[in-house]
Formats: sequence, structure tokens, C-alpha cells
Amino acid sequence: MTNTTRTRKLVLIAMLAAISFILMIFPQFPLIPAADFLKVEFSIIPILVGLYLFDLPAAFLILILRSVLKLLLNNEGVTTWIGLPLNIVAVGSFILIFAIFFKKDSGTRAYIMGSILATLVMTGAMVVANFVYAIPLYAKFAHFDINQIFGASKYLMTMVVPFNLLEGAIFSVSFAVIFVAIKSILENMSKKIKVNH
Repeated sequence: MTNTTRTRKLVLIAMLAAISFILMIFPQFPLIPAADFLKVEFSIIPILVGLYLFDLPAAFLILILRSVLKLLLNNEGVTTWIGLPLNIVAVGSFILIFAIFFKKDSGTRAYIMGSILATLVMTGAMVVANFVYAIPLYAKFAHFDINQIFGASKYLMTMVVPFNLLEGAIFSVSFAVIFVAIKSILENMSKKIKVNH
């Protein structure tokens, strides 16, 4: 990889991270009325674009840079310190599994399979992460005791699980729509990257 190509790649990664950070803040909307603090945001879309243009390490780099920007520019205290690692686990687990199926020459079947498995893995990861990490920390540092308010099992099964299943479906459909809309642009960018590689 030439210096020019490396620079171009880093610039694109930085741009995607900045867009991802913006989408992390706005728009956000809740899916479960009883748990309006569980909100969907679309910061994963630029990360998936990075996955297509480059590779899985580049996608994770975008995720890390986006998260650093969140800490530096939109830190909401305890909510961010506890919630951001949860978000990283959710997005990271989704793209890790999705990357196995989503290749430049993959078809609709592979996309659907990747989306389904990525959603299931993300949901499982979030159940574990909430149980062992978020629920105890929110009770200790944010004075938000989910055990007392909802009950941990009820919260996980009736809120965390359906929220993440719906979120995974929204991620998959949203990226599919955007990918189809800008596929020719991404393909041209990908070819230029390959030529200069």
C-alpha cells in the first residue's frame, strides 16, 4: 500500500467515524414503550460501509474512533461510562458475525443469513452484558436498580431481548436500503482502493 493510498484510507476511516458519531447522537428513538431509555441509533451504518470498502479491522477502527469522539464531545457522565461499553459490545458483536457473510460478491441469501445470525449473537451478547455488567453498575453508580423496578429476568426477557431483535432487524434493513442506493458509488470507491493497493 502506497503512502497516498494509506492516507486516503485513513481519511475515509476518519470521515466515516465522524459520521458515525453524529448518527450516534441524532436521531435516536425508543422501541419498547416500557423501556424508553433503550434507544436505537444508526451509528452502525458508516461502520458497515467501512466494512464493505475495507475490512473488519477498519470497521472496528471506525467503531473505536466513534466511541472516543463520544467520550470527548458528548460525554453524559455515568450514563455514557456505563452505556458506551454496552453499545460497543452490541455493535461490535453484530459486525463481527455480519462480516463473515457480507463480502463484496455476496448475494441476498448471504446478506439475510448474516443479518439473522448477527442479530441473534448481538441479542445474546447484550443479555449477558446487561446481566453481569450493566444492571449491577446502574444500580451502584446511577441509582437505577433494574432488579427493584422491573426484576432482572423480566427486564432481560421482555425488554432487552425484543429490543435487540428489533434493533438488529432495523440495522439490517436500513443498511440494505442505503447500500442499494449508493452501491455504484461504493463499488467505484472500492475499485480505486484496490487499484492503488
